[in-house]
Amino acid sequence: MDILDKERLKECRLKLGITKQEAAKRIQISQPAYLRYEAGSRNPSIQIISKMAEVFSTSTDYLIGKSADSSPNRLVVEQSDTPALFSLVETCKTLNAAHGLCKGIIKCYF
Repeated sequence: MDILDKERLKECRLKLGITKQEAAKRIQISQPAYLRYEAGSRNPSIQIISKMAEVFSTSTDYLIGKSADSSPNRLVVEQSDTPALFSLVETCKTLNAAHGLCKGIIKCYF
């Protein structure tokens, strides 16, 4: 039984305009493993599917064919990549913890 939708995986990679080798590197798996996932000859673990969703800015539900919505259900904000956005998120977390001001705007998971 296939867990991962190989067509959606390929679609996400092509949308980013990257090679299979680059996809493997970003997901932090070997190129042969990635090739097997995209060919549908091997199923990745849920941890790998989660990493794929993060790398391709989509949701795990989209990658496994459970949802037609390709929007991500979480975003990772790295301080080194986007310091202003990271600062905004940190401020919002602080305000939310102190006063509940950002509730509903941003959910923070710790």
